[in-house]
Amino acid sequence: MNAGTPLIDFTGATPQPRALDVRWIHGSPSAKHNTDPDIQVHAYDEHTFILRQNMAIDYEAPFLFLLFGNARAVLIDTGATASAEFFPLRRVVDELVTGWLARHPREEYHLLVLHTHPHGDHVAGDAQFADRPDTTVVGADLATAWEYFGFGGDPDAVARVDLGGRALECLATPGHHEAAVTFYDRWTGFLLTGDTVYPGRLYIQDWPAFTRSIDRLIDFCDRRPVTHVLGCHIEMTRQPGMDYPIRTTYQPDEPPLQLTTGHLREIRAAIEEIGDRPRRRACPLFVLWPNP
Repeated sequence: MNAGTPLIDFTGATPQPRALDVRWIHGSPSAKHNTDPDIQVHAYDEHTFILRQNMAIDYEAPFLFLLFGNARAVLIDTGATASAEFFPLRRVVDELVTGWLARHPREEYHLLVLHTHPHGDHVAGDAQFADRPDTTVVGADLATAWEYFGFGGDPDAVARVDLGGRALECLATPGHHEAAVTFYDRWTGFLLTGDTVYPGRLYIQDWPAFTRSIDRLIDFCDRRPVTHVLGCHIEMTRQPGMDYPIRTTYQPDEPPLQLTTGHLREIRAAIEEIGDRPRRRACPLFVLWPNP
């Protein structure tokens, strides 16, 4: 970034929730009727983009997040498909970066790729960025991610990733996966929870760890302004407690992606009611699903 570049102030105000009444692409009744883009791009604000993969490419249809700071941008997760021909994530991200830099010129700008956890539908597109200039891809596996965030020495640490005036706070939140990470962005007030919390089936590999992570997120959010809790999938219908079947590729009756911190407390209350013998439990906007 050259000396004359005006800096964007990402710290000057308390985040206020913007509307997220987005009609997300949700698949088609048949492949021949699919006219959705490969990747839907929603500009939440000038510096924040939410992406969703087309269900016709992969039924997981994960959400990805691209956040811009003064010195670098971060892409959180890379989707469920490796092939750039069928899932042109690199091209879409490059177009968004080019557009942002045209509006906010910098001589140098970096892209950082991080992950919520290492399941295949969140890391498959990593290779598309392997040869991209000025790019760092941090592996999602436990050893690599924990070393990057510094969680190896202190799993209860709150790591800070600075994008240039826009800082993310990062927490180890195991339970769904041992290497799960949650990101908090003070600029938007987003809490990005990956597959730990979202409107869908909350697959829980480690019940005690998941319980501790939910407790930690509740405590964390009590101390910060959170506008939206955003996971990486929608699997529920608008009928309370009813999810779409696994591998569904057409979901015309989806609820919104965004949850609230109140839903963290609903999850905690459901855990408390279930007690010491984990079992599947359907709640209005999520299904607790232990030991998948």
